[in-house]
Amino acid sequence: RYGQGAWAPSIRYHDGIFFVYFPTPREGIFMSIASSAEGPWSTPVAVIAQRGLEDPCPFWDDDGTAYLIRSQTGAGPLFLHKMSSDGRHVLDDGKVIVQNRQALPTLEGPKLYKRNRYYYIFAPYGGVGTGSQAVLRSKNIYGPYEYRTVLAQGVTSVNGPHQGGYVETPTGEGWFVHFHSQGAYGRIDYLEPVKWVGDWPIIGKAADGGTTGEPVPTWKRPAVSDNFPIEKTQTSDEFNDRQLGLQWEWNHNPDDANWSLTARRGFLRLKAMPASDLLHARNTLTEMMQDPIFNLTARIDTTKMMNGQHAGLAMFSNKPSGISIVENEGTRRLQFFAQTGEIDGPALEKAVVQLRVHVEEETATYFYSVDDGRSFRQIGQSCPIYFSWWKAARPALFNFNTNVGLNTFGLVDVDWVHYRPLKDHLAARLH
Repeated sequence: RYGQGAWAPSIRYHDGIFFVYFPTPREGIFMSIASSAEGPWSTPVAVIAQRGLEDPCPFWDDDGTAYLIRSQTGAGPLFLHKMSSDGRHVLDDGKVIVQNRQALPTLEGPKLYKRNRYYYIFAPYGGVGTGSQAVLRSKNIYGPYEYRTVLAQGVTSVNGPHQGGYVETPTGEGWFVHFHSQGAYGRIDYLEPVKWVGDWPIIGKAADGGTTGEPVPTWKRPAVSDNFPIEKTQTSDEFNDRQLGLQWEWNHNPDDANWSLTARRGFLRLKAMPASDLLHARNTLTEMMQDPIFNLTARIDTTKMMNGQHAGLAMFSNKPSGISIVENEGTRRLQFFAQTGEIDGPALEKAVVQLRVHVEEETATYFYSVDDGRSFRQIGQSCPIYFSWWKAARPALFNFNTNVGLNTFGLVDVDWVHYRPLKDHLAARLH
């Protein structure tokens, strides 16, 4: 069910409780609550049990009346429901409050706010690749709404800047978080300053007197406490801790009995489970790319692999490519795989191997080292990486076994993963 799980969520804080609302395209709109944003979160409750709904956002008015705004698959129109005060279920079938296919085509992702007696709907239109961000306002929550385009690509390279949310800091600064689509690199997040002029927001930077802003490449950071320094996302991991780094994301819900950071201290142990191929494999561990050009290298101990096992390093998507260590009838061999097929590499004479992927210009090239990193050789040809299921391609550690008749399926121990950003192709060659 790739692409059929939780879609665009909204998080809100109301009356001392955090609320998250999210849709699944086949089942409906769900909500979960917590007293702390870190959780634990309650078991999700179906607010609307109906397929084909998307992009929900709750809203509590000044008098405590609760509402839910949403779209539907295919984008638009926008519906408004009254909700129970606890936010657990809607009280009506909803009313269309915005529908303007000519001026606001593909209207989706609504977020509802109230400011200075106006109700505001922040909603993108025009599609991910070419659209813009609109804001609609009315003094009646049911409308009619007037609208403006408040953020557009303009002369920047940030296509389709939209699909985000607005927030104010305790000091009153306004900020808008959104993304733009960058092919196989996925949806890249941006933080834009917001100023209010005549009860309309201007997002990013606008010309003097203009009402439509453009994305800014850099800006002064939000005025928050010095206890929140600027951080870079984790990338490399030595696997010396008792929990995974925050950069890691399981491709499926993991089976915790089949991975460990304590079975062999200083290593990530991945036990193989039966699967027909990589797309169906469990316990595939991925992380997001953080740079347009980078090398990611993993050191893997293959000592305890078993017949039928495939383990290695991939760029994961609906069209994955990668480098596998394959155990077959007592022979352990490297193998390149991509949409063009498979290419056998050399048999492994040593248990420990280093695997590397080099990514540049939405292309992956794979290398291996059998002398503990002193030299690397390329395997297979360079191949494209792909955006799929609304996600970027992702570097992935995988381990599965196609021999489903076994009682045990083998394992590998990953010593470390090293991520190195590279500024240009020359730097890539030198590293």
